[in-house]
Amino acid sequence: MTTKQLITLASVSSLALILGAYSFEFIGGFSPCKLCYLQRYPHFLVILIFPLFYIFSGRILIFVGIVSMLASTVLAFYHVGVEQKYWPGPNSCTTSSIEGLTTDQLLDQIMSAPLVRCDEIVWDLIGISMAGWNALISFCLFLIWLYCYLKDKI
Repeated sequence: MTTKQLITLASVSSLALILGAYSFEFIGGFSPCKLCYLQRYPHFLVILIFPLFYIFSGRILIFVGIVSMLASTVLAFYHVGVEQKYWPGPNSCTTSSIEGLTTDQLLDQIMSAPLVRCDEIVWDLIGISMAGWNALISFCLFLIWLYCYLKDKI
């Protein structure tokens, strides 16, 4: 495949991933957490630079695609770790221990708790959460962008 075909494939894949996320949100009723929203931004960037690539065809745009998909992969991997309780997530979307809290502190924690928590898996397919699928897909897209960058250098 040519570089343009591969970049088209990668960009359309990012668009499909975003459409899938919105389908889960608006059709399936699965509200995204804070980390889910953050994982969407790199895909939005790829979708935005896609038409620019056909106009300018610069290596810098391919590099932006690489960095975007690497960021998406890292964010998704981090989110999977939060879901699996390998490490703590952001305080704004996970729960913390209630040991040693006063009644007022406990009430404050309950009242400020997010509606959608980052450390809960709301849907999975064959044991892989949405964040896990995003990590796998984003990593594959990262490899496509990297291949295109290296291919054009040769």
